[in-house]
Amino acid sequence: MKEEERFLENYSMDDYPRPSVTADIVVFKLRSEKTENFRKDSRGVLSLLLIRRGCHPFKDSWALPGGFLPPGETIEECALREVKEETSVIPASLMSVGMFSAPGRDPRGWIISNAFASVIGSTEETQRSGDDASDAQWFDVSFEQNDNGSSLLRLSHDDIVLSAELYEEKSRFGISSFIIRDSGGIAFDHAAIIARALTALRAGAKDFEFIFDFLPEKFTLTELQNVQEAVMNISVLPANFRRKVAGLVEETDEYTEGAGHRPAKLYKRK
Repeated sequence: MKEEERFLENYSMDDYPRPSVTADIVVFKLRSEKTENFRKDSRGVLSLLLIRRGCHPFKDSWALPGGFLPPGETIEECALREVKEETSVIPASLMSVGMFSAPGRDPRGWIISNAFASVIGSTEETQRSGDDASDAQWFDVSFEQNDNGSSLLRLSHDDIVLSAELYEEKSRFGISSFIIRDSGGIAFDHAAIIARALTALRAGAKDFEFIFDFLPEKFTLTELQNVQEAVMNISVLPANFRRKVAGLVEETDEYTEGAGHRPAKLYKRK
């Protein structure tokens, strides 16, 4: 033990080059949109939370919420803190999307990003910019493959449209990596992070245990349905969905509070 103590006393972290570490957070939710379908008053539109950067680099460009890992925090704690500080949105949980470490991915220097994804069950989740973000908005998401084999990521909010073109580089363990051909005005390599998050979420969405992990311990059936529909980009009639999940959830004796409308019963997974 004394030998190890002597080693540590003489060891200097400054002897080795070290990168800075950041967390970037891909947060999705389902936005309700009116529909002419008489069997369903509204349909869900997948939306992504972006911030407008208030400082250089990429000042005034749209980016994922995120920031640098300080001493004393885990990377997960950093991710939750950053998304809360920059947008006021608090995800129930985070899924690791992977590490992004390509040289030159950040013009400030050697910076490695740990990316996380989350899906918000409430369609009424509001956002408010803060910290070093000058704005925070939900962007509708489209991610489709082109005829030439590339994929087009399209993000839109009011009259703002961001269109990035990407190529799938490889797929390992069910997770795809992407190369950016045209960032479409999305800062850093965040278009590739978003694309990887979308493919990873869609791959796991058929498993309800996967869906449950994005929800708090107690949730409404509407929130559960919203998460699955958002991730899988599908629309299901509420009655059909409730029959499908009946054996997977159990009622509690609690209801939602302070939502501004009729209280909804809370459930938990069996």
